[in-house]
Amino acid sequence: MKAGGALRDSLFTALAPAVWGSTYLVTTELLPPDRPLLASVVRALPAGLLLVAVGRALPRGMWWWRTAILGILNIGAFFYFLFVAAYHLPGGVAALVMTVQPMLVLVLGAGLLGARIQAVHIVSCVLGALGVGLLVLQPHAALDFVGVVAGLAGAASMATGLVLTKRWGRPEGVGVLTFTGWQLTVGGVVLLPFMLTGEGLPKTITVENISGFLYLSVIGALLAYAVWFRGIEKLPALAVSFLSFASPLAATVLGYVVLGQTLSVLQLLGAVVVIAAVILAQPIWKRRAAVDGRARVST
Repeated sequence: MKAGGALRDSLFTALAPAVWGSTYLVTTELLPPDRPLLASVVRALPAGLLLVAVGRALPRGMWWWRTAILGILNIGAFFYFLFVAAYHLPGGVAALVMTVQPMLVLVLGAGLLGARIQAVHIVSCVLGALGVGLLVLQPHAALDFVGVVAGLAGAASMATGLVLTKRWGRPEGVGVLTFTGWQLTVGGVVLLPFMLTGEGLPKTITVENISGFLYLSVIGALLAYAVWFRGIEKLPALAVSFLSFASPLAATVLGYVVLGQTLSVLQLLGAVVVIAAVILAQPIWKRRAAVDGRARVST
């Protein structure tokens, strides 16, 4: 992979978690209160069904069970655990717990993808956790056992889904949008009974609610997940996992720009550290090192 191509793929893929970082703002400002599972189902299921209808293709053979596993890991289980963590933990603590995801991808990638664990990867993991902690962790943040377990389960679900997506790829002749649609549909179907029994449907829906649901479904799911799964194909699994740090970064920036929240010096430092960790984990440096090594040999 050329350095320029890797950089473009990294920047393009980072758009997905950056969009997901806007979910909190859209949820609090536009959606009905206390309906996280409803938001998840509306976010996943309509977009998934639309992509399946447009693609006019269903999984075949082993891709039925593979799609079921990926849809549950990448969408259904991840959303569920994420919202359980959000209910039991302050946002900053939940985000900090989720930073174990790249570490899990590092270990799973070594076992399932044959990826080598390098010192730079470990340094990136430490920097990423430190940066997110400075960015989002508030003083006197309380821990909750259920919330921490749910956050770790969500991170493990997404990390496993990412690595398996990288290992299995997608069926020959099936486009990335159709592949995305399969997983969104599975995730939405899995979440639907939890939503109906746990939350039910709101009595009224406003124009603001509809605009928020449309944003989450079209931008936050259909387009963002298509970009995300394309990035998994193009980039190393660990590099993709680090791009998820763009989510708390975008959420912090949006809170400052849209909601008028203030940023402390430590938060700004955290943002710089997060960006450094993400850049350090990208494959562009491996490419440049190889080029520099060949240049030294030739001279």
